[in-house]
Amino acid sequence: MKILAIGDIFGKVGRKALKLGLNNIIASTKADFVVANGENLAGGFGVTADTIGEIFKLGVDVITSGNHIWDKKESLHLLETEKRLLRPANYPAQSPGRGSGVYTAKTGQSVGVLNLQGRVFMEALDCPFRRADEELEVLAQQAKIIIVDIHAEATSEKIAMGYFLDGRVSAVFGTHTHVQTTDANILPRKTAYITDLGMTGPIHSIIGVKPEIIMKRFLQKIPERFSEATGPGQFNGVLVEIDDNSGKAKSISTIRITYETEQ
Repeated sequence: MKILAIGDIFGKVGRKALKLGLNNIIASTKADFVVANGENLAGGFGVTADTIGEIFKLGVDVITSGNHIWDKKESLHLLETEKRLLRPANYPAQSPGRGSGVYTAKTGQSVGVLNLQGRVFMEALDCPFRRADEELEVLAQQAKIIIVDIHAEATSEKIAMGYFLDGRVSAVFGTHTHVQTTDANILPRKTAYITDLGMTGPIHSIIGVKPEIIMKRFLQKIPERFSEATGPGQFNGVLVEIDDNSGKAKSISTIRITYETEQ
């Protein structure tokens, strides 16, 4: 089986890049299942019914998220009603939605997806490592192929999660920092890993936001409302090939494509 994982889709430019390229990427890679982090779909902050509907129609099977999933009020309802939309599993049990699920790939095979959020330099949540143990007890009974999105700030925490889950899941993808890392590899016990998938969004930006806004914050320490950048877009992600019988990863390769999204 081949799984395509897409880095954080940021705003209008990210959605346009997906619209321009996803069908061709799925066709050329022969991807059987597509997962994307979508917490920044709606203007860079949160999701709406329209934005997740657009992404699902383009061919994404599951949308994972992170700390920005709560930025739009309607996400609370969407998390309860749309099973293909996940929030990190280590939020309190009383939080709306779910942190994992089992879905069906084009091949007919079951794929488990687990969404977690880190705690280093981020909001204090339940331990993602212990929560992963609890979730895998259930997922492993339903699917041999399991993929994990660890939405975290610190590279060390993401790498630690990779080795913690090595041999227990098929792939671990890091998200949140919006810059694709160069460490895509197969860990010793055959789990595919990358510290960050990167961002599907505006190229000329600072993690999706207009550069002048972020630079003003650094230089003057004056808060200003974030606005998504415009201009050409980029698609970032990875393709992982997994053995159907064992659930072990066979290969992982990065994808980065640019698009003139304003045309």
